[in-house]
Amino acid sequence: MKDISKKLLEHFQNPKNVGVIVNADGYGKVENPICGDMTEMYIKVEKNILKDVKFKSYGCFATIASASALSEAVKGKKIDGILKGERTMEQLMDMVMKELGDIPKKKMHCPPAPIEAFLKAIQDYCAKKNEEKMVKKIDDVLSSVKCYYKVGLEE
Repeated sequence: MKDISKKLLEHFQNPKNVGVIVNADGYGKVENPICGDMTEMYIKVEKNILKDVKFKSYGCFATIASASALSEAVKGKKIDGILKGERTMEQLMDMVMKELGDIPKKKMHCPPAPIEAFLKAIQDYCAKKNEEKMVKKIDDVLSSVKCYYKVGLEE
């Protein structure tokens, strides 16, 4: 366990924002195609700001810690700020890595699932608001997720 950062261990042992948001504005669920871990994300939005983000995760320490770190990193942020630019997936991965400190290379396939579930929750919210342009933008970001699952598996 010496290759696991203190921050990652803290997010695993004491995960933040675990639970369900009743009457969530957006919901996303993803099964990790590499290991089968499951993550559900719920969001509450007010005036384009993520007021609350909760998750349920059925998986390993890295998946749980990643979902916790992501929920902490995005809470209070504007949706359009998160989706700004061409590097949304990369920026979300960076947010998670910054919050976790470090993650074993063989577990790098774990963070994309909570991120994908989070993006699907935002997409669900945008679809309910008939924001077709945002739904399409998220589709484009989701199409890039697959390559992130393979990081760390090359060895």
